[in-house]
Amino acid sequence: MKTTAFLLLIPVLFSCVNNEKSASTIDEKQEMQAIMQTINNESDCFFKRDYNCWKETYMHTDYAFQAWSNPDGTFDAKQSWKEVDEKTGKYIKENKVLGSEHPRLERKNMVHKFYGDNAVFLVWDQYNSNPTGKKYYHSKEVRVMEKQDGKWKIVNVSAFWDYKNLVSSDSLAAL
Repeated sequence: MKTTAFLLLIPVLFSCVNNEKSASTIDEKQEMQAIMQTINNESDCFFKRDYNCWKETYMHTDYAFQAWSNPDGTFDAKQSWKEVDEKTGKYIKENKVLGSEHPRLERKNMVHKFYGDNAVFLVWDQYNSNPTGKKYYHSKEVRVMEKQDGKWKIVNVSAFWDYKNLVSSDSLAAL
């Protein structure tokens, strides 16, 4: 019985070792630059209300997901590209840019984990400026991304916002 269990375990162990070898061949610095370009594009395109640019940053799959907390304590979640596109895409198309609506963004404490060559998990602290630029809203941000046709695309956006405890621009540098 022990021999059978051991023999069944060999392919699993080999698979784990194989995955570790392929993960070590990734040029993480180069891949992270491409990943951050996609993340920055998604934000920029959203605030510019450039629908076509924004949608190019996402995987169009049934497992695409987007969620965030709201100031009133509720949350907004969309599951599947169809739902993300219907709700956020509609918002982008129907809401014009008002002046310099794009907040200044600071991303800090980023941690990432690659899962092979084509998937990555990221988490970080994000600070979005308020309209005056003197205070920042803090959020904990999560992204799951996949590489499709050589380009990194967003699969999951999760953002947990602290709307009550704004951070002053003076103290932001120390964080």
